[in-house]
Amino acid sequence: MEENTLDTVISMPRIGDAAPEFTAVTTQGTINFPEDYAGNWVILFSHPADFTPVCTSEFMTFATMEDKFAKANCKLVGLSIDGLYSHIAWLRNIKEKIEYKGMKDVEVNFPLIEDIKMTVAKKYGMIQPNEDSTKAVRAVFFIDPAGIIRAIIYYPLSLGRNFDELYRVIIALQAADKFEVATPADWNPGDDVIIGPAGSCGTAKDRMEDSDIDCKDWFFCTKKLDKEAVFDAVLNN
Repeated sequence: MEENTLDTVISMPRIGDAAPEFTAVTTQGTINFPEDYAGNWVILFSHPADFTPVCTSEFMTFATMEDKFAKANCKLVGLSIDGLYSHIAWLRNIKEKIEYKGMKDVEVNFPLIEDIKMTVAKKYGMIQPNEDSTKAVRAVFFIDPAGIIRAIIYYPLSLGRNFDELYRVIIALQAADKFEVATPADWNPGDDVIIGPAGSCGTAKDRMEDSDIDCKDWFFCTKKLDKEAVFDAVLNN
């Protein structure tokens, strides 16, 4: 029985799975997830606790980048296992008292989920007992407009997230979908993209002879994808 309980706590959905559904109270009212976000990309992320310094720096960063994510058709939803009134007090404290890296008077407008019973955190495997059995780790789920989980990043309690990377992932996922390509290591908009491996000898030969495609070998081909084209496709979707 104890083993099954542990499995329930640390189980997590996988890339390609439908995002587990839930209804929750948040600082922006009750949400039905992912139903309320159909048609949008969503970053669902957890943090260990309110009134903690690393989490405060993260929420300030996310809040100042919210418009940037919104332009990429991406909404933000946060979660910790603290209560609603703790959330409200903490976010008010951030706005009224905290200044960090030039950010001040920061107002968090995206929803922060109350999850005292850890119902949502357990559904998403955000509780990692060997890290902490009563706090969520810094989990990040990238969920597409159809409600499918497309990427997952997990950080320990001590490590603050790289928010430029979270934004890069959202742009890269959408670019890969829209242009039917893959993105290589350290890709940023404007960099060359990867063409999928050829499915036949004829296709491989054609690619090697295509002046718009740069093939180092039959299996490794890239092509140009202008930064403007990426942002035009992503930001004007």
